[in-house]
Amino acid sequence: MIEIMDTTLRDGEQTSGVSFAIEEKVSIARLLLEDLCVDRIEVASARVSDGEFKAVQKIAKWAKAKGHIDKIEVLGFVDGKASLNWITEAGCNVVNLLCKGSLKHCKYQLRLTPEEHLARIEEVIANAQEMGITVNIYLEDWSNGMTDSEDYIYLLLDKLQFLPIKRFMLPDTLGILSPDKVSEFMKKMVARYPQLHFDFHAHNDYDLAVANVYEAIKAGAKGVHVTLNGLGERAGNASLASVMALIHDHLHLKTHINESNVYYVSKVIESYSGVRISKNMPIIGDNVFTQVAGIHADGDKKKNLYHSNLKPERFDRLREYALGKTSGKANILNNLNALGIELDDESMAKVTARIIELGDKKEIVSQEELPYIISDVLKNGMENPDIQMLNYSFSLADGLRPTATVKISIKGEVYQQSSVGDGQYHAFSKAMYKIYKLLNKPTPELLDYAVVIPPGGRTDAFVQTIITWKYEGKAFKTRGLDVDQTVAAIKATMKMLNMIESGNIPSMRYIEL
Repeated sequence: MIEIMDTTLRDGEQTSGVSFAIEEKVSIARLLLEDLCVDRIEVASARVSDGEFKAVQKIAKWAKAKGHIDKIEVLGFVDGKASLNWITEAGCNVVNLLCKGSLKHCKYQLRLTPEEHLARIEEVIANAQEMGITVNIYLEDWSNGMTDSEDYIYLLLDKLQFLPIKRFMLPDTLGILSPDKVSEFMKKMVARYPQLHFDFHAHNDYDLAVANVYEAIKAGAKGVHVTLNGLGERAGNASLASVMALIHDHLHLKTHINESNVYYVSKVIESYSGVRISKNMPIIGDNVFTQVAGIHADGDKKKNLYHSNLKPERFDRLREYALGKTSGKANILNNLNALGIELDDESMAKVTARIIELGDKKEIVSQEELPYIISDVLKNGMENPDIQMLNYSFSLADGLRPTATVKISIKGEVYQQSSVGDGQYHAFSKAMYKIYKLLNKPTPELLDYAVVIPPGGRTDAFVQTIITWKYEGKAFKTRGLDVDQTVAAIKATMKMLNMIESGNIPSMRYIEL
């Protein structure tokens, strides 16, 4: 069993621009310990601010009531009793004591000899034992310490190993290590001190945090530190979701993490932090269980050729087949099956062509938009229309009514007119009707104008405009589909004009098209 310590509330909040409100911190603590079931959480640094103190007090009060108080940890400093008093007054009983893990830090930041630093550490540990506080120790900058001053680290641990310290936590503080170095250094620590519990704390400066965690565990680390969504200063820390999947699938080891809640909790943290999750971030990104290429969808139908152990159902997610210009028939069929829609070969060919066309306008066509596309293509699409839109333009200015200029072709003859209106579509309609008036052509009456978008409220969703017309005593509807509402309305209007021009008006008095 690998122990997971989450430090979203301490190291994660050091992400530039991130500051959690007190109630958000209590909520995050609950999500981590009860929904995700991590083993421990680091919630703050001692003596930072009054606000931090109040937040830790609230977390501690909740944790005591729920039986989690021993899982709440606070970063403390080698400062006699100052940090310990702060932690005790806040209601906690575990300190993660920040000691110097490299000779340079000890010599140039503290201006102490190794022996002097060791004596002060021993003093804090003795105070903590008297106060009933459990001690874990961070060896800050351990990665540089092992690189430049390995003997210094051994000098500290040769003495500290016999003191009441529960865990020795080894940070790659600046994210400088490669996987092979992590393996080398961790093996040395485990071989020299086999009885000690070592945690590894990774940073992601070279995008190696998760890989380094992998090597640390293989080399004997019993615990690892993570943050939700990889939050943390600079390039962040190792992502909880990625580390969890790595441990379960590649190392075949166990954790207490509840996989099914990872995505939900990560989205909550996205909201609290204001830091967007990258769409291609493993496990929790919006796109990671979405197949785009048609060949992948085809392979999934044939013995799940493009599936892996990372099944979306593990994380309470679904596999999706995106629709776009690279989609093939298999992608579209998968989406149609999910919606319970069947199409014949001719209709499928038309829908496929339309999706490819629309895919050039936006990156992805969603499954929710598919019924709108089918309706647009099959119910009143026009082939070889008599009336074609050649060009149009709109002019908008503050305090002035919109102006539209349209240029159309009617059976090969080109006409152009401009007009103002109360809105862009109104101006467009008036310009069109100017042309029709000059040609003594009849025009229909607009009875209703409705705009519909697929569920989800996305700003890049296709818009379906449905217009109800009345012409020669008959009411009928046409639809237009586009990413722009006005363009969709223009398409619906052009369909209507072509239906009238061809005499293809529905025979029923009221009909849904």
